[in-house]
Amino acid sequence: MRTSIAVTICLLLGACATPPPPAAPLPPPPPIGEPGDAMGLTASQVRTEFGKPSFVRTENGSEIWRYDGVQCRAFFFLYPKGDSLGVRHVETLPHGKEIAADLSCLAALRRRPAS
Repeated sequence: MRTSIAVTICLLLGACATPPPPAAPLPPPPPIGEPGDAMGLTASQVRTEFGKPSFVRTENGSEIWRYDGVQCRAFFFLYPKGDSLGVRHVETLPHGKEIAADLSCLAALRRRPAS
C-alpha cells in the first residue's frame, strides 16, 4: 500500500514539472556549390597552396583540415582518392553568398610566394 502511494505521489509530482524550453532553431545551411579550383585537389596540393592546416580531424579514413585567417576560416573535407586524399567539399566561415565557400576568404588564406 505504501509503495503504491509513493508511486502515485511521484507520478503526480512528475506531471507538475515544467516542460523544457523549446530548442533554438538551427541556422540555415550554407548554399550548395563548390569552388572549382579547390575541388579534386590532393592533400599535398592543398598543403602546397595553403600551407600547414591549423587543425586536422581524422575520422573513418577521411579528414577535415581547418585553416584560420584574420577574417575567416576555411574547412577542407578530404576523402580517399586513389592512394591519397582528395578535396570533395570546401566551406568557409563566413560562407559565400552563392556557394558554401567565400572565394575572397580562400584567396586570403592561400600562401603568398616569398618575395
